[in-house]
Amino acid sequence: MNRIKAFGAFWYDFVIGDDWQVAALVVAGLGLTAICAHAAGINAWWLLPLFVFAALGWSLHRAAKSMK
Repeated sequence: MNRIKAFGAFWYDFVIGDDWQVAALVVAGLGLTAICAHAAGINAWWLLPLFVFAALGWSLHRAAKSMK
């Protein structure tokens, strides 16, 4: 059971890391990209990089704001 717990803790720390909100935004981007690509038939490869860059900008903005 210790190994399973350590494995879960590793993946939680790897995916969530320090900021769960950025991870949630990236997961939302993955979901929206999948919905657009499969359900709507849209070529949506460009949508995920937009979500990632938006998450990065938002995270940097919050970090810079907290340093003031």
